Amino acid sequence: MENALLIGLSRQTALKRQMDVIANNLANMNTAGYKAGTLQFEEYLMPVSRIGQDNSLSYVIDGAIYRSFQEGAFETSGNEFDVAISGDGWLVVETPDGERYTRNGQLKLDAEGQLVTAAGYPVLGEGGPITFGPDESAIVIAKDGTISTSQGTKDRLRVVQFQNNAALRNEGETLFSTTQLPEVAEDVRILQGVVEKSNVQPIAELTRMIETVRAYTTISQILSREQDLRRQAIEKLGTPPRN
Repeated sequence: MENALLIGLSRQTALKRQMDVIANNLANMNTAGYKAGTLQFEEYLMPVSRIGQDNSLSYVIDGAIYRSFQEGAFETSGNEFDVAISGDGWLVVETPDGERYTRNGQLKLDAEGQLVTAAGYPVLGEGGPITFGPDESAIVIAKDGTISTSQGTKDRLRVVQFQNNAALRNEGETLFSTTQLPEVAEDVRILQGVVEKSNVQPIAELTRMIETVRAYTTISQILSREQDLRRQAIEKLGTPPRN
């Protein structure tokens, strides 16, 4: 009976974690470049005891969060600094922890005229951070990432790709890190004045949320019945026999 309670609790713990992932997806459904996550469940077999009194028991554990790297829809923003990447590519940004990668192309200039992300991290070109002078205007970002202004060609956005996107680790909302060596992205196009929206599918996430709540409620009811049976058994065994 205790085993049934423990197995049910393991499933409830995993479902609670799944609800957190779903809620995070819904909270970022309007975050540019956000990639939806899905919790992956695993089976954990409890080893049989040495005395052989226990059978193998299957518990539920949440293994990892799988990220969907499917391209989100493109939306025209009208901001000349915004960019979207069509194809398998990532912008490179500089953070205090080193280089990180993102598909969130909502960019802007900081007080020093440096091209940065919405969070303030410098966006890197092939020559390093990109800074615009006060006399530069008519900014054009070509499909290959080359940046030109009224003063001529300035730099080219550094766009990279990886052998295995599934190995990327999410850091924050739209930043990713990896131990893989970045490669120059091939077959990509840079779209100026366009933003890649989140690839979250709200209807699918809401459906998954309802299913998770129902599963959690069902297990709660099962556990409640198990506790009632246990209490009844204790009361019956604890009642002295009548003469």
